[in-house]
Amino acid sequence: MTRLICVMGVAGCGKSTIGAAIADRLGGAFIEADEHHPQANIDKMTAGTPLTDEDRWPWLDALGAAAHRTQGTSVVVACSALRRVYRRRLAEAAHEPVTFIHLAGDKRTIADRMKGRSGHFMPPSLMDSQFATLEPLTADEPGLTLDIARPPEDLIEHALAALKETP
Repeated sequence: MTRLICVMGVAGCGKSTIGAAIADRLGGAFIEADEHHPQANIDKMTAGTPLTDEDRWPWLDALGAAAHRTQGTSVVVACSALRRVYRRRLAEAAHEPVTFIHLAGDKRTIADRMKGRSGHFMPPSLMDSQFATLEPLTADEPGLTLDIARPPEDLIEHALAALKETP
């Protein structure tokens, strides 16, 4: 069975950086969820319009299917997975249980990060909608929450240690 790990959180929290590093350290595959958005979603976000649930369902289904097709002992997906229902949809589409690593940070830290990055379709103007949509992990969801105020290497090490302790 493939182990599926989703590094989640609002835009700008470091999902891609941390997720790719975790995949590399586990010797697993890495999937960037942004690469699975249909062009209509990208156009909408680029224009500063938040996605709706209806926009997200096909994207989450495509992402889960891609994870399901990926061979390896570990597959790490960098995906916002902001709401519990999105996380459930991703797991259902992947046909695998998912362990979530929520990279959490305050609005100021995220805003600073978003302003400092270039070449991404998600504008800083959508940050408030990301936080409004976010439903943090609950106790019955498999995973952990990490504070992005910590250095990236600390986050990676903490995530890897926690993953060793979970089946």
